[in-house]
Amino acid sequence: MDWLQQAIAEGRQARAAPGQPRAFVDAAGWRQAGAHLAAGRGTLLSLWGEADAAHLCALVNGAIGILTLACPAARLPSIGSLHLPALRLERAMRDLYGLQSENAADTRPWLDHGRWGVQHPLGPCRPASLGSDAYRFYGAEGPPMHQIPVGPVHAGIIEPGHFRFTANGETIVRLEERLGYVHKGIDHLLAGATLERGAQLVGRVSGDSTVAYALAFAHAVETALGLAPPPRALWLRALMAELERIANHLGDIGAICNDASFSLLHTHCGILREGVLRTAERAFGHRLMMDRIVPGGVTAELTADGHAAVAALVATIRRHFPALVELYDGTASLQNRTVSTGILRPEFALQYGAGGFIGRASARAFDARKTPGYAPYPDLSFDVPVRQAGDVDARVWVRIEEVQQSLALIEQILQGQPAGALRTQYQGRGDEEGREGLALIEGFRGDILAWVRLAAGGRLARCHLRDPSWFQWPLLEVAIEGNIVADFPLCNKSFNCSYSGHDL
Repeated sequence: MDWLQQAIAEGRQARAAPGQPRAFVDAAGWRQAGAHLAAGRGTLLSLWGEADAAHLCALVNGAIGILTLACPAARLPSIGSLHLPALRLERAMRDLYGLQSENAADTRPWLDHGRWGVQHPLGPCRPASLGSDAYRFYGAEGPPMHQIPVGPVHAGIIEPGHFRFTANGETIVRLEERLGYVHKGIDHLLAGATLERGAQLVGRVSGDSTVAYALAFAHAVETALGLAPPPRALWLRALMAELERIANHLGDIGAICNDASFSLLHTHCGILREGVLRTAERAFGHRLMMDRIVPGGVTAELTADGHAAVAALVATIRRHFPALVELYDGTASLQNRTVSTGILRPEFALQYGAGGFIGRASARAFDARKTPGYAPYPDLSFDVPVRQAGDVDARVWVRIEEVQQSLALIEQILQGQPAGALRTQYQGRGDEEGREGLALIEGFRGDILAWVRLAAGGRLARCHLRDPSWFQWPLLEVAIEGNIVADFPLCNKSFNCSYSGHDL
């Protein structure tokens, strides 16, 4: 029995879905969980709060469990002081719910920029004056240095984020991020929402991952309700997810090359990406496939015309993509910019549980489609590309190989998809209050976590969403150290973390 299983077995059991245990622990058990995570005995999946409790979700030996600490005095031992990946989640928990982490390594606000007019809006809410933004960035000691502030408004049409560089000449000594500029109050909006409204909101948390987010939410709700979608719906969901993955990877590959001043690949990848989006609209009625995945199944059928369009898309990408890969690999000036730039060492990827191409480019072979896994992927054959170098080039190659794997998956889905209904309608039983469900879904950036607790009538009492970027943004600060300022756009794009998904 591992430490997580033991903690759950010894704690007071909470109402949770089968196979997704949750138990209450005391402060000592909470600290012990942080110590185990800090020692590398498991991966922190998320940390979130409520007005009077905090929850810690971890993955240990392929199994997921949740520990809950009651916080009647709104205070709790800090996990972040032991295990750094929890730090920003604790800061967000304090801003939203007023839960104070004792002996925290960083007590600065995170999501709260002093513009809300209230403090702790989801906890002991009280008025707050609108003041100046006096955020304290950390400095660095050593030879003569200067600071370069970048953002939150950027030259391109991108989301807002502030980056504070401390540099010695052109060499970056320290990078510190400040995010939260696109905080939308998602936690508040989801509380009390109907499942239909919840699905719409979740699908808009990070627009480039609308399929993955909708899938995570649907899985969590279905687990809570014991609702089984029809087999055809499961396969169509996977088809949408792989189309979304290909579109985003193609966009990223091109954009990385563009930041290295190689616009030719950017143009060609953009053409292929546009083909994916047009095919998605033809097959499912929406370029991003938004609102097509709902609890219980899907809302759009793949017609014969849509099937033919997807098959033609696969053939087109297979015909043109290899030449683009060869061009990338054979252009010395491009390789000079990407190889050995922005190296993320494997121990940091492992410590933070970095998912997606960031983790896999630094030797962490984790993919939620395989562990813990979900239908229909156990019935499909695919590999998880892994690289060791951890640089920009490795992150490009993982994307390239994932495009190839996704094409093979789509071919299998087109050949093996079962016939049948698209959605299982839920018939309310009147016992929904208190039911919980959790899901871990593989988006193109990495694993997305969704946890729900239902209220009477099947509404949402609480929904927590965790984007992979929560554990990836801090690693960009590590990877950029020692690089030159001019390489930051290249490194940043090779990470491509989500601002919107992080700034809930």
